[in-house]
Amino acid sequence: MSSVIDVLVERGFIKQFTHEEEIKELLEKEKITFYIGFDPTADSLHVGHFLPMMMMAHMQRAGHRPIALVGGGTALIGDPTGKTDMRKMLSKEDIEHNVACIKNQLSRLIDFSDGKAVMENNANWLLNLNYVDFLREVGVHFSVNRMLTAECFKQRLEKGLSFLEFNYMLMQGYDFLELNRRYGCTMELGGDDQWANMLAGVELIRKKESKPAFAMTCTLLTNSEGKKMGKTVSGAVWLDKEKMSPYDFYQYWRNVNDADVEKCLALLTFLPMDEVRRLGALKDKEINEAKKVLAFEVTKLIHGEEEAVKSQKAAEALFSTGGSIEGVPTSTITKDLLNSSVIDILVETKIIPSKSEGRRLIQQGGLSINDAKVTDIGAVIKKEDFKDGSLLVKRGKKNYNRIELN
Repeated sequence: MSSVIDVLVERGFIKQFTHEEEIKELLEKEKITFYIGFDPTADSLHVGHFLPMMMMAHMQRAGHRPIALVGGGTALIGDPTGKTDMRKMLSKEDIEHNVACIKNQLSRLIDFSDGKAVMENNANWLLNLNYVDFLREVGVHFSVNRMLTAECFKQRLEKGLSFLEFNYMLMQGYDFLELNRRYGCTMELGGDDQWANMLAGVELIRKKESKPAFAMTCTLLTNSEGKKMGKTVSGAVWLDKEKMSPYDFYQYWRNVNDADVEKCLALLTFLPMDEVRRLGALKDKEINEAKKVLAFEVTKLIHGEEEAVKSQKAAEALFSTGGSIEGVPTSTITKDLLNSSVIDILVETKIIPSKSEGRRLIQQGGLSINDAKVTDIGAVIKKEDFKDGSLLVKRGKKNYNRIELN
């Protein structure tokens, strides 16, 4: 019988191990408790979190118990990894709200019922620490010289790294130690950009507890050019439908580059690998069928089958014949906005992020209202533009929005 490691390797998840042979043997013979950390600095996870969520789901399906650790304590400090500036500090109330939203999203993929998974918040132990005791118990095991060789610190040293953020590695290492003591957690999983922080926890447990501890990283979600996926003109690809509609989410995956389809199918769906390889091998126009499968499967996982079907039908209605445009993102304006400029209304309804983006779209011939190209930057929206109470906005070749008149 294949181990979860075989599944994760075949699907392209694994980037690095701390103790490769020991981990492979452990996961073949035992059921372990492991954890992945999630940073609650926003009230929604985004596509960058999707891949570790899938890794967690594969592990749970193989019988291992996940702990989803939200950093309610570490979010008050800020992780310097990948950051060029010190992040804005959030209030405890903001963090508590974000934590609740994150658990709801994780529940799409992770079964928290009957103790099958645990949701923890490191605020439960970090906020009560005595600083001197912490330094004596944890700080003594960390070499400053070695910490400064970590990529997350090296990138910030020239611009400035606060002592506040310098503590982050110690705190993440202590999280692993605390989870090991409370839950018998023996492994940390996460994105490869967390490698240095994860090593800190593994070594801390091995030094203090004289117990085995392990870490395993997943590859970051990048396209065929090596760039991180999950960015659009409007910003991040969020998993919350209030921040990004299911239709726009569907369209993001429907429009990925041909070269990225097989990788995304392997990492972000549960389709059997034989089917993933079959779809990934399609060429030219046929690859569009694979993209439709990808978009549907990913949207179903994050937003549910009903929203996936609606988004699929809306796309079919707009790009071919038949179907319903019910799933197209819809905004409402009041009559007092009539006779305002197209650009002002699109900014007001958040269809575009700024007036400059609107001017650029029009100048490049990329904006249509009711299938008529807008060529005048000063064009206005009038009551007669609303057919059956709504009008259709098209941005570029594939982005649609509907505006209704209240």
